Amino acid sequence: MKSDKQVSFPVSKASEEWKKELDPETYYVLREKGTERPYTGKYNLNKDTGIYECAGCGNPIFHSRHKYDSGCGWPSFTEPVSPDAIVVEMDRSHGMIREEILCANCGGHLGHRFPDGPKDKGGIRYCINSLSMDFRKEGQDNG
Repeated sequence: MKSDKQVSFPVSKASEEWKKELDPETYYVLREKGTERPYTGKYNLNKDTGIYECAGCGNPIFHSRHKYDSGCGWPSFTEPVSPDAIVVEMDRSHGMIREEILCANCGGHLGHRFPDGPKDKGGIRYCINSLSMDFRKEGQDNG
């Protein structure tokens, strides 16, 4: 889903509530639009099969079959688990114009989208912070 206007998210919490639920690093990335250092994320080299979910709300956002090693230092994907799993907004911070990726359920900052992905997979790279995600191995239930 692409949006250039204010979006309302189904899960909405006050900052203090998010701070109680998330560790400080995850809060920084998800709620303050931070970025983890490259090559430090726990999922950058993950090769297990399963679903990546938003660390803030559990919304499924990416499947491992769409993950690839882009060499950028962050987990990279060619597409979300479904078009409705994310919201894309323009990010004009830090003197750049980029497409920011947000969780469509809670509005958490996941990362950015770039037009330098594999050409045979549509040419899009979703560059995502490991801290913004949890991983559920295939066959593992949500319990």
